[in-house]
Amino acid sequence: MSKTIVRAKTAGFCMGVDLALRKLERVLAENTCHVQICTLGPIIHNPQVLQEYAQQGVTQVNSVQDVPEESCVVIRAHGVPLEVKNELLNRGIRIVDATCPKVKKAQMLIADQTQNGRCLLLFGEPDHPEVAGLLSHAATQAQVIEHVDMVDSLDLEPKRSYFLAAQTTQDRTEFQTVVQRLEKRLGTGFPVLDTICDATRQRQEEAVAISRQVDVMLVVGGYTSGNTRRLAKVVQAQGVPSIHIESVRDLPEGELGQAGRVGITAGASTPRKVIDAVEAKVAGWGGK
Repeated sequence: MSKTIVRAKTAGFCMGVDLALRKLERVLAENTCHVQICTLGPIIHNPQVLQEYAQQGVTQVNSVQDVPEESCVVIRAHGVPLEVKNELLNRGIRIVDATCPKVKKAQMLIADQTQNGRCLLLFGEPDHPEVAGLLSHAATQAQVIEHVDMVDSLDLEPKRSYFLAAQTTQDRTEFQTVVQRLEKRLGTGFPVLDTICDATRQRQEEAVAISRQVDVMLVVGGYTSGNTRRLAKVVQAQGVPSIHIESVRDLPEGELGQAGRVGITAGASTPRKVIDAVEAKVAGWGGK
C-alpha cells in the first residue's frame, strides 16, 4: 500500500525570511565592483542556505570588529542590537537592513513603551539574536522570561510599571500562560504587546491539526533554529511520534518505513527544496 503524506501548507519560508534572502540576492546581483559582502551572524538559521551563500562569496562574521573595511553588511532577519548598527554606521560601513518587518515593529513598540518609563518583561530565549536586538530598544530596565515558571521569581518592584512583550516566534499558548501568571503578581492593568508573528501561530496550529491525523510527524529545519525547535515541541506535546530532522540525510527509515500516514511540517527558515527532498524520500519507502 502506498504511503499517505500530509504536508503542511505553512511549511517553509515565512515572509521575513523570504524578504531577507531577496535583499541578499539583490546585493549579490548588484555587486559589480566585487565588494566583500558580510552578514553579522547567520542571515537565517538554516545550514543549507548558509552554505549556498558562502559558495557565492558571502562571509559570515560574528562581531563588528571582524567586518572588513569598505565591505557591505547585510543585517540578518533577526535584527541586531542598536549599538551594533550604530558602530557600523560610525565606521562608514554600507548597511543593507534585512531585519524582518515583524521584528522591526516589535522593536519600535518596545521603544515606545520604555520611553513612557515602563520596564520591559520579554518572553523569549536569552541567547537568541532577536532577543538581543529587542532588549537594545528598551531604554529602561528589562528582564527576560525564558520559561513560564520564571514568572514567580521575577524581581518586580512595587513602585515600577511594567509591560510584557515576546520574541516574535514564541508559542502563543505559552505566552498567554505567562500573561495569566503575571496578572497574579501585577494585576490586570499592565500593557501586553502583541508581538508574536501570526505566521508562527498559523504554522503551529496547522502542525497540531496534522499531527492528529497521522502515525508519525516530521519537523524539518535547522537544529539551531529557535522557531523550528518550538514547532517540534508543539508537535511532541500532541503525543504523536515526532522527529526533528535538518535534511533528508537525517531521515530514520526504520521509524518511518511502516508508517501509513506521515505528516510533514517545517520551520520558517527551511527551503522548499529541502522539504521536497524529504517528502520524495518518504514517499519512496511505501507504507503498511
